[in-house]
Amino acid sequence: MPMTMSRARVARRIATAAAVGGGGIGLLGVAAVGVLLTEVRLARRTVGGSSATPPCADGRYGAPFHHADDARPALRLAFLGDSTAAGQGVHRARQTPGALLASGLAALSELPVDFRNVALPGAQSNDLERQVELILEDGGAPPDVCVIMIGANDVTHRMPLAESVRYLSEAVRRLCEAGCEVVVGTCPDLGTIEPVYQPLRWVARRLSRQLAAAQTIGVVENGGRTVSLGDLLGPEFEAHPRELFGPDNYHPSAEGYATAAMAVLPTLCASLGLWPEEERPEPGRGEGILPVEQAAAEAAAEGGTEVSGRRAPWALLKHRRRRQLPAPESAEVPPLGW
Repeated sequence: MPMTMSRARVARRIATAAAVGGGGIGLLGVAAVGVLLTEVRLARRTVGGSSATPPCADGRYGAPFHHADDARPALRLAFLGDSTAAGQGVHRARQTPGALLASGLAALSELPVDFRNVALPGAQSNDLERQVELILEDGGAPPDVCVIMIGANDVTHRMPLAESVRYLSEAVRRLCEAGCEVVVGTCPDLGTIEPVYQPLRWVARRLSRQLAAAQTIGVVENGGRTVSLGDLLGPEFEAHPRELFGPDNYHPSAEGYATAAMAVLPTLCASLGLWPEEERPEPGRGEGILPVEQAAAEAAAEGGTEVSGRRAPWALLKHRRRRQLPAPESAEVPPLGW
């Protein structure tokens, strides 16, 4: 508990600095910089990254649920973020997290889902403003729900954490004001990247979790929900790196994206009132209504945990039961205007 409270205080300081326009919070002494830069160079030689363009998964999912006489409109799902949101590392559109979640949302809602992805590989949080503009530029109906996955490049490019949270919070605020539900998959645990060695591995893990907790505060306080991906992917990626990392040893494989999508799907559906669990905590499952910074710190340490807003300054911490994803499908061409 003392460690959680300490993490909660750090996350609150970062989020407060983001809200007031402050800079980053220094975590490393000058003496450590030389060692870390050496480790970064070594890691970059081994972690190849992927220059391949992610497969485009845009389109309509759940076609069997579309009927000409059905007055219910299709649900609209949008994805924003970085290479993880874009699905970099896999070769088939149906293996991307967006396609997996669009298929799952269609199956559970029994409605067709129109999906659009504006995520950009290599993007940092300062690109979210441009991506939000793309999503809202049509002037028509906004998406019903937006999923954002962002943060890893902020850590690796040493963007000040408060600056990173400020960009994300502003994007969430704008989308919520436009009438969208927003679900954010927080920064993954970069300490699990296989070729990254100590002490960079320890630093990457610490910064990732601090950013994830601060992201949660900023997102919840601006009307969104979060799902922690870091610790969920961490132990599983460390235990099964050959299955869950892609060929570049950096981005997830198809199995890795499926693991992440299974964690996000319950929260995605709950945001639209489609998940068969009540919006109240089950104490026997470690859930509760907590101060938002404490909920954020606990979520950052346990993957697959949802945090959503209650009356300020409280938040609901949930461990939603997961379901097997439906078989991924290929998209049809979306209707004009989306």
